Amino acid sequence: MERYAVLKALANLGLVPVLRAESAEQALALADAIAAGGVTTLEVTMTVPGAIRVMRTLAEQRPDILVGAGTVLDPETARMCILEGAQYVVSPALNLRTIELCHRYGVTVLPGALTPTEIVTAWEAGADVIKIFPASALGGAKYLKSVKAPLPQVEMIPTGGVSLASAREFLEAGAFALGVGADLVDPKAIAQGHPETITENARKYLAIVRCFRESQTPAPV
Repeated sequence: MERYAVLKALANLGLVPVLRAESAEQALALADAIAAGGVTTLEVTMTVPGAIRVMRTLAEQRPDILVGAGTVLDPETARMCILEGAQYVVSPALNLRTIELCHRYGVTVLPGALTPTEIVTAWEAGADVIKIFPASALGGAKYLKSVKAPLPQVEMIPTGGVSLASAREFLEAGAFALGVGADLVDPKAIAQGHPETITENARKYLAIVRCFRESQTPAPV
């Protein structure tokens, strides 16, 4: 998928699950449960054992899922993930060489940043969307709204502290999409044999995004 098609898909869905797991098998089960709820993208973090194999398997067997690589800290790792099927690259921090590498391959890149200086630096380097992480550390949705005010042209995905309770508030603050971790991608639910819990939460998140967008649509005259 082309870079801008990936961005459009992320924007349309409005949700990026951050997948962390204790094994590759658990990660694949989590991916299935999330997709069953209608969420057709996920960020496979490099902290997952066998993360590269998970990305390769999803790219080969689940073409319906838009696979991203997460917790990518350097360009070497980014390249490896891209070659194994990752269609976008996400990092918790800002590494300018990783942005450059993703541009070289025509791949969407979402570096992490927190302060206004980091956000502007990432944007000027060509980041497609800035991952605001950890969003909860400086006030959650209130902080996102504060940094969006002088930087409305910069698209941002808050991650860290996003939950069903706070999702709407983050959207109202100007989030491009929501980066959601354990509140949705819960390995314990898989370990306990309850993938349906994840599937139902995925549907709840999508409903929140849908309701928010409907509320923003002007009524017909």
